[in-house]
Amino acid sequence: MQYRHEVKHEISNLDMLILRQRLRAVMAPDSHAIDGQYEIRSLYFDNRDDKALREKLDGVSRREKYRIRMYNNDPSVIRLERKFKCSGLGYKESALLTQAQACQIAGGDIHWMAASTDEVILRFYTCLRNEGLAAKVIVDYTREPFVFVPGNVRVTLDYNIRTALGCTDFLNPDCITIPAAGSPCILEVKWDNYLPDVVRDMVQLGERHGTAYSKYAACRVYD
Repeated sequence: MQYRHEVKHEISNLDMLILRQRLRAVMAPDSHAIDGQYEIRSLYFDNRDDKALREKLDGVSRREKYRIRMYNNDPSVIRLERKFKCSGLGYKESALLTQAQACQIAGGDIHWMAASTDEVILRFYTCLRNEGLAAKVIVDYTREPFVFVPGNVRVTLDYNIRTALGCTDFLNPDCITIPAAGSPCILEVKWDNYLPDVVRDMVQLGERHGTAYSKYAACRVYD
């Protein structure tokens, strides 16, 4: 299990323009990006008491959340992801889902999951049954990803964050979305054991500090 350091900064549009030029000069674009970016759609799950949301807002050190995610509105590759956080370190594990399976989960049909041999699906199934997890909100945004091999560094610029309000029809391309609360730009830096100085210096923006901004939490304020 490889935990990664994760730091987020809420930045302005001007900051993003400056960083984009810096990052392009030193780092490589992610190989999966199209013209340097891609669109992400995630469907987040929480229990009846909104445990994941409350733990995030309360700053709980150890927490986990589940989401279903696809890229560029392409249902040929859909992933179920479990994200675990502990004291600023993050770990993610995932399982591939078919389009039909994603629709079933979003609609509450989970019985088939009990026969799966995938550990992530089985763990998620247990949480759905025992903790009452259910689909809560769709989160859309644009991501510009950059990679740097030393330190296995990944820097992303996320913006145009939108929420689908009460709609959880994950695969519906016509689902109406609106800008999330504040809808800022988010700089996220992830690395394994060390962060190279060239990257550390490149992402410095004066007095910016790490932020607890959560796309999921921002998109739940309309509930």
